[in-house]
Amino acid sequence: MPLDADVVRLAKGKNLATVVTLMPDGQPQALLTWVDTDGEHVLVNTEPQRQRARNIRRDPRITVLIHSTDDPWDWAEVRGRVVGTETGEQARKHIDELSRKYVGSDYRNPIGPQGRVILKVAADKVNTPAVIRRR
Repeated sequence: MPLDADVVRLAKGKNLATVVTLMPDGQPQALLTWVDTDGEHVLVNTEPQRQRARNIRRDPRITVLIHSTDDPWDWAEVRGRVVGTETGEQARKHIDELSRKYVGSDYRNPIGPQGRVILKVAADKVNTPAVIRRR
């Protein structure tokens, strides 16, 4: 399913997202994080050893809820699955791009020996206020 224009706009903006994955016992795990898009996928950059990355390796289902920083009624929910990952130098460059978008400088936190990973989320369902009004 293609991404809605509102999803792309919100993901490209300086908006945070709540990323929900499933723990081994099926309980949802939700974390606030930076978000991006390549126009086809929602992109989430994390470390491979983090719980959300471990959850995705076991079960690729994911929900990303992007919240506008300017308007609480401007949001987009993407329910889908992680269909691919990028690691290495590409993931390292991407976390710097995200950091510049959100805080104005390259990423300053230490990066562990496993590096970074970009989770590529394909949408199975998209909800936005405009989509819901059309129903």
